Amino acid sequence: MSDRTLHVADRWLLLIHQLPAKPAYLRVKIWRRLQGIGAVAVKNAVYALPVSEQTQEDFEWLRREIAEAGGEAMVCEARLIEGLSDHEVRALFDAARDAEYEAIAKEARTLASSVKRSPSPERRSEAKAQLARLRNRLTQVVAIDFFGANGREAAEGLVAGLEAKLADDASDTAPEGMPTSALLSALKGKTWVTRRGVHVDRIASAWLIRRFIDPDAKLKFVPARGYKPQPGELRFDMFEAEYTHEGDRCTFEVLLARAGPHDRALRAIAEIVHDIDLKDAKFGRDETAGIATLITGLAMETVDDDARIARGTEIFDSLYAYFRKKPG
Repeated sequence: MSDRTLHVADRWLLLIHQLPAKPAYLRVKIWRRLQGIGAVAVKNAVYALPVSEQTQEDFEWLRREIAEAGGEAMVCEARLIEGLSDHEVRALFDAARDAEYEAIAKEARTLASSVKRSPSPERRSEAKAQLARLRNRLTQVVAIDFFGANGREAAEGLVAGLEAKLADDASDTAPEGMPTSALLSALKGKTWVTRRGVHVDRIASAWLIRRFIDPDAKLKFVPARGYKPQPGELRFDMFEAEYTHEGDRCTFEVLLARAGPHDRALRAIAEIVHDIDLKDAKFGRDETAGIATLITGLAMETVDDDARIARGTEIFDSLYAYFRKKPG
């Protein structure tokens, strides 16, 4: 388990500081330091981190740096009572990390589009160097992704897909065929594990699993960091999962290709889930904006994962019925 693993989920470290007017560059320098350790602003000049030995050390070094520059700073441990809730503070962390993951994903897509099937040795070498820098950036963001932001799987999948392509340009993935009876049998009676705080890809994937792979499948929601799978468990839409993002495909698309039926309605749903989750407008279906709004509203109304899955199931059941009856 990482030394950044959270020890107490509902307690926070706060850095409260005041900087001198000069030198002018100090404000930018301290802001960059705060960004680098993953802190978020909860008030003017008040930054938060979740409690752990590593985050306490990060804030302590920053406090000393501010003091040595002529400013004032203090680090305290706090429990939120009024104003912001723990859930709202976690959302601030997730939003900050999602913005970074989205920037990495955008750069990965640009790089992928520039790498042709058989690039020249010079272009291949340049692309590998760019990819190495991108992987390093991703590693740095993951290190400060304290609560498992939704954008990680998309960025990780795109970077991993590029790494696989540049390792062997001739290994373009062929479309999966019909799932074998042996595979479907092996997926029965499993506990499917995913990260807490489910959103569109995990909600849709859970629906696909229970509707088309194993109606009796059990779901388990775990922290995004440090979980070790138990016997009889399959992970989805999380780091190192058996079923997660691959290249520019979201988890729902991967599950459907490997274990789902060949179904026109499910392919349409996969395109909607892809565009909501990856935010790349690859398919541009008319229904996407409306479903995205429904899922966002659902997530805002409840933080309970079982409740989100139950309500999301109703949405995807209705969407599936719609596409089954829709002509064309």
